[in-house]
Amino acid sequence: MAENRTTSGGVEDADSDDGRTADKSAQGVVTAFGRTMKTLRIRAGLEREELGKRLGYSASTIASFEQGRRIPPPRAIDRADGELGADGLLTLWKEEVERAQYPLFFQGMAQLEKEAIELLSYDTLIVNGLLQTEEYMRAVLAMRRPPQDPETIEQRVTARLARQDIFDRRPTPLLSFVMDESVLRRKYGGGQVLRGQLEQLLLLGQRRNVELQIMPHDLEESAGADGPFTVVTRTDGKKSVYMETQGISTLETGPARAALVAARYGIIRSQALTPRESLKIIEELMGEL
Repeated sequence: MAENRTTSGGVEDADSDDGRTADKSAQGVVTAFGRTMKTLRIRAGLEREELGKRLGYSASTIASFEQGRRIPPPRAIDRADGELGADGLLTLWKEEVERAQYPLFFQGMAQLEKEAIELLSYDTLIVNGLLQTEEYMRAVLAMRRPPQDPETIEQRVTARLARQDIFDRRPTPLLSFVMDESVLRRKYGGGQVLRGQLEQLLLLGQRRNVELQIMPHDLEESAGADGPFTVVTRTDGKKSVYMETQGISTLETGPARAALVAARYGIIRSQALTPRESLKIIEELMGEL
């Protein structure tokens, strides 16, 4: 199965990694980092259990880091560098290791999110990854077919949680999310998981830089009938469009296409309920659980 990645009007094919590491080069980075970490730990005279206590992980998790089976979050790399007296050797890997935690087809989008001053997202099937609770993430990832192995799921959860730093970044980006009402009625993971997700949406919707809007299910006309997408605007004003469908992911940076999709999002937003009305709908849905 192939993933399509479109940049500036050109198409680049990449291998899919359903249930596996994104690609061989990314796995090579993770493996090399793990070996370096192990070498430094041994040089420092520390057992995995002791290093784990200092970093807040179990010995088995440290082993997973060292064996390249699990990707450590950036903060763990920073702390490990200090605890092992690496003098920056481990932190040099941080950017590459962080990029490797994403599927190959999403790495470009993950980088764009870091540079975004505005992000516009329309979702029709699941809650946007930037808004998901950890429990909701695990429920969605567990539904993948063919199934993903537990370590890949852990890697994906860690990556999604790291992306949510966008809400606290300075300068604060403007974030707008429109989602179909049906998304908030699907009990992925069960009623308690959905309740926790709805609670998180209520909290995020109260942030000054976040707008959440619901597209009501009884709407007779929608400009979003073609499916979900995200528009990202960088600090230099350039816009990019990211879309996912069954087994295919597309990232477009052509200005004409980006402007067209951004205009479509404006229509979708005008058709949706207002942020205030949307939060009221979310509260009502919670009351039904």
